[in-house]
Parts: sequence; structure tokens; C-alpha cells
Amino acid sequence: MTATDIQDYVPENEWPSVATMLNGFGDQTLPASAALAGTALHVPQDGGHTTTYTFHHAQSLTWTAAGEDRHSGAASYKAIEAREGIFIIDFIRGEDHQAENVTIIFDRNNGAVTTAVSSFIAEGDKTRCTTTFSHGNVEGSAALHSRTNGLVGKRIYYRYSDVETYEHIYLNAGTFTWHCLRGGEAGLADTDRCLTFDVGEDLYLFFWTEKVMTVEAVLLIDLREQRSIGRMFGWDEPAAEPVILPFNSRLTVLNHTEYPQDNYKH
Repeated sequence: MTATDIQDYVPENEWPSVATMLNGFGDQTLPASAALAGTALHVPQDGGHTTTYTFHHAQSLTWTAAGEDRHSGAASYKAIEAREGIFIIDFIRGEDHQAENVTIIFDRNNGAVTTAVSSFIAEGDKTRCTTTFSHGNVEGSAALHSRTNGLVGKRIYYRYSDVETYEHIYLNAGTFTWHCLRGGEAGLADTDRCLTFDVGEDLYLFFWTEKVMTVEAVLLIDLREQRSIGRMFGWDEPAAEPVILPFNSRLTVLNHTEYPQDNYKH
């Protein structure tokens, strides 16, 4: 008997806290890369300003953001080389409600770079998340990570650990459905907003935001290597603290939906 045979609809008021996922997802097992150590990444921003990330060592960086709100700081980071020359770089800056999760997708091969910054905002008496994206090219070429519908129609099964499995159904360019088959959120499902960007052949930058839980996710989905790499950033209301969840998974494309030509006749 499969998990879905014994699961049923779960009302929102019975959903667990965001922290429920922490134990089941386990640690991010893909190794960190030291390939960026000793280099600097000058990322163009809107308004003609530049943010500079200096990778002093394999795990430590500093950043300086130019412009009217010029600021700088230091953090520990992890860079994973998802494919040759393509990195997903992740770090946290700030604490509590001021915490931000910064994720950078950088392609050394063509200079394309996308920065996603997730932070907290107040909506009434609730803490919610928001994510801003900026796209550019550090080499000055025309290569950018652009929106794509490359995942639309696919149903993908994700194994995050021995105890956590989910499926995603990509409905259109801005909407997808997730469903927990096994783990702390077993039986939970929802349809949420998403964004997909083309990074390489069968390689996608994927973002989603959840409307029930305070969660924002940024990840690379690699259909060629059959894995995903990324993070979730959220707010645990009972504990009143951020939840940072780096992860990787193994994936299987279950099917691809193609709609029939509609030649309806009475």
C-alpha cells in the first residue's frame, strides 16, 4: 500500500510548523567547492550600481554594495559546482527578522549571474517572506538567465532523504503543485506561485513561495544529472526564529503531460 492510499486532505489549521522539515531533509550532502577562493565577483545591479563579493577562502566572503544605501559585511558561504563552471552560492546575513538568505547562480562559462535575496516582511501580525531577483552578466556579454517554460507539463519525484519524498507538477510558467508523499509533511499539498529560469541544457533555476507556510525556495533543477540543489528559507512562528534549510535531492521525471488537440464535436 502506498502512502497516498492512506492519506487524505489536511486542513490548514492542522499543518505542522516549518521546522518539521528540518530533521527529515537532513544535511546538504554535496561537497563545497573551493574554486572561487581568492576571486571577486562584481555583480551589476539595477541603477548601474555594482555589488562586489570577495571570496577570501573556501568558506568566507565579504560583500560591498554600492549606491545610495551602500553597505558591506562578512559571512560564511557554501559554493557548489553544479556543473562545470556553474555555481550555486549561498549564505545568510543578519539575524532574526533582519535575516536574509542570499543565493547566487553564477556561470563562469558565459558570465551570466542571478542573485536571489529572500527576506522577511510583516503582513499584519504575521511574518511573511519575499524574494527579489536581479540578473546580469559579469563579463558584459548578452548571456542572461531568462524566464522559461521548460518544466511545464512535467511531473517530477524528489527524494530529499530516506524519509522525505515529494512530487512537483509544473502547471504553467508561474504555477506549480507540490505534494508530500512521505515525511513530516506527508499528505500536505498545495498549488503555489513559482518562477523558472533557463541556466543550461536541462538545467533550471527554480523559485517558489508558499502561501500557507512562510517559505521561499531557490534551487537548481538538473534533469541531466537527475538532482536538485538549493535551499528553503522561512519563519518558524512557534519558535519565532528563521528556518534555513539547505538541501539536495535525487529526482525522477515521472511523466510529461501533452494536451490533445481540442476538436470537440457534439
